[in-house]
Amino acid sequence: MQFDRITVDPEIMGGMPCIRGMRLPGATVVAMVADGMSTDEILADLPYLETEDIAEALRFAAETLRERELPLTRPA
Repeated sequence: MQFDRITVDPEIMGGMPCIRGMRLPGATVVAMVADGMSTDEILADLPYLETEDIAEALRFAAETLRERELPLTRPA
């Protein structure tokens, strides 16, 4: 999968995946969605973002989780 709106640059935010080379980590956008914010609310708070940035941040997060094995605990 190719990501055009997620960039990784060691000079920006220590190499954290960011939106289009800005100092805005994709994780911040994903957290805003997880907190229940709508696309319109996110765009109002961060007017330099575009709808496609939010969608790609979510796709990137999903792909990242798909590529890793995470230790899971079983309920007691």
